[in-house]
Amino acid sequence: MVTVIAVFGPTASGKTAVAEALADRLGIDVVSCDALQVYRGLPILTNQPSRPTALVAIHDLSEEMSVGAYAALAHEAIDERVTRAGTAVIGGGTGLYLRAALADLAVPPPPADGVRQRIIAEVEADPPAAYERLVTLDSRSAAAVHVNDTRRLVRALELAEIGQSLVPQNDLLWAAWTRHPTLTVGIEVPEDELRRRIVARTDAMFAQGVVEEVRAALAAGVSKTAAKALGLAEIASLPEAEARERIVIRTRRYAAYQRKWMRRIPGLVSVDGTRSSEEVADGVLQMARTRQ
Repeated sequence: MVTVIAVFGPTASGKTAVAEALADRLGIDVVSCDALQVYRGLPILTNQPSRPTALVAIHDLSEEMSVGAYAALAHEAIDERVTRAGTAVIGGGTGLYLRAALADLAVPPPPADGVRQRIIAEVEADPPAAYERLVTLDSRSAAAVHVNDTRRLVRALELAEIGQSLVPQNDLLWAAWTRHPTLTVGIEVPEDELRRRIVARTDAMFAQGVVEEVRAALAAGVSKTAAKALGLAEIASLPEAEARERIVIRTRRYAAYQRKWMRRIPGLVSVDGTRSSEEVADGVLQMARTRQ
């Protein structure tokens, strides 16, 4: 018996509307799995839903956010809804956050104070020597990390020093197991239609005042995590017309990346996103009710 319905899809595919239509039918709210919608202060840029949604706008822009911290919040939110209403709906487009919400990925803790800075200095001073130390500590991770990939080399060394691995033997990221019986659906939209929707969404953002929103956010200060919001750097550094063009290009690339995630999510069922959100929700709900 399915108790959790997860709705995933590329940017502008209509996944939020489908998740909300499902939640309406079930008498609950949606639990978000979007890495940037957790922040207050960028509702236009991060396309936050207009209705109350769990795990949206819960942190200040100055705060850092991690997958591990999100997973703990998501598990609590999902468990509470399953206990109270017998079901939960999850919606969003950050693939790693989706998997962290659905399964227990045993995400390693962040490094202790000063550890990352020490390892970064080590890697920058002598990458080959740092890589050889990784070979000694964790040969499996070393085989998956290039000596010139400094970001992953640093993280691999951080984990190796506490006895964990960047490439664990039991990789739960793509395992079929979930914490609750789950139906995961992926919203499919033809590429030309998705491209049209991305352009329309970008135009709407600028019409709604995203430039002023970004300027206010930057003036208040943003964390390294919040600074990853797609479009923030472009709006901050480019003339409006050029920023808009760059955002469209980056959003299309990100949508392609999200589609790759869709193909790897265990047990995902593709659904036609060109229909109305109500039609899609009805079909998804029927699937959920007939699955054992």
